[in-house]
Amino acid sequence: MKKPELLVPASNLEVLKVAVIFGADAVYIGGEAFGLRAKAKNFSMEDIKEGIDFAHAHGVKVYVTANILAHNNDLKGVKNYFLELKEQMPDALIISDPGIFTIAREICPEIEIHISTQANNTNYGTYQFWHKLGAKRVVSARELSLQEISEIHQNIPEEMEIETFIHGAMCISYSGRCLLSNYFTSRDANQGACTHPCRWKYAVVEETRPGEYFPVYENERGTYIFNSKDLCMIEHIPELVGAGIDSFKIEGRMKTALYVATVARTYRKAIDDYFISKETYEKNMSWYLDQISNCTYRQFTTGFFFGKPDENTQIYNSNTYIKEYTYLGMIGEQNKDGLYQIEQRNKFSVGEVIEVMKPEGDNLLLTVKTIQDEDGNEMESAPHPKQVLYIDLGQPLSKFDILRRKEKEA
Repeated sequence: MKKPELLVPASNLEVLKVAVIFGADAVYIGGEAFGLRAKAKNFSMEDIKEGIDFAHAHGVKVYVTANILAHNNDLKGVKNYFLELKEQMPDALIISDPGIFTIAREICPEIEIHISTQANNTNYGTYQFWHKLGAKRVVSARELSLQEISEIHQNIPEEMEIETFIHGAMCISYSGRCLLSNYFTSRDANQGACTHPCRWKYAVVEETRPGEYFPVYENERGTYIFNSKDLCMIEHIPELVGAGIDSFKIEGRMKTALYVATVARTYRKAIDDYFISKETYEKNMSWYLDQISNCTYRQFTTGFFFGKPDENTQIYNSNTYIKEYTYLGMIGEQNKDGLYQIEQRNKFSVGEVIEVMKPEGDNLLLTVKTIQDEDGNEMESAPHPKQVLYIDLGQPLSKFDILRRKEKEA
């Protein structure tokens, strides 16, 4: 069996480095244009270069998204963007639009092209079509079952790769092609500006009774009728491998470093354990399930993999995440006094017990001994987000260790 690639998202340079350190085989990112996460921080060309250099130094690949559905006025900019991007030599471009595909083949033929899930890739004929045009990989539509993916695998050239989302948020629309956002807010989801109207709460208004709102009830649980649970396939690595999937893709280019570290580390161990033995994988299942629930999520579902979803895959009474941990920061360099630099993300205090996530799988509960500002002044707490601080947790740490705090149960 071929071990699948673990493909992890990154919203910025910091998160890319976390993804690499915590187990990704490849990372996908967006530049400042032509990707489908316009609200993400995304990468400047300088960041793309630094990110690619960092990833390649650790044996990890970088794929850059250019997967908008382009309009006429996008095409000239796409040409200029690819001319600049080819100098950085990413390992692949992720594309959905045939016009953008054609430009990429002309300007940077040496870079692999992967066909985005936005292209609605639901059958092996589509895979064969893209392969004949020069694509290396196609990302399957989320609407496919494992049986359908297996049939695609059996009917495409051996060198053609299948990439499939196996964890993260699910779109209510068809493989992400949503019109609701554009209709309600004039922000085009297919141009990267989605306002996530599938998470909103809806009511019905009868046209002759303006202002009278009638709630939309699936049943007594509520009205969030478009609000899908999140995909999670951590319990089904054997079935995913058996279907012939080459790349396991994690959704989440808007997610924090804590989320990316948690998901990447958990799937890394699950994949590696399975390739040691099925018994090792099954023995450690409770650890995977515990760890994967430590990041923010909206309950879990297996999506379309084992048949069409039913009413149990939706959440009807809320659109909020389950959040068990708060991200505090990431360990940086050590100073001359032996303290570790962090750029603080949420408040913590001297004397507080926090948790350190190690890339290899350990979680350490440590007490904050010291907090200092950049001038060496002692502080009782770290109240200001993005403030650079130096801390002592009473134990040696490593660069890129993640600091988090478990939330108290309500």
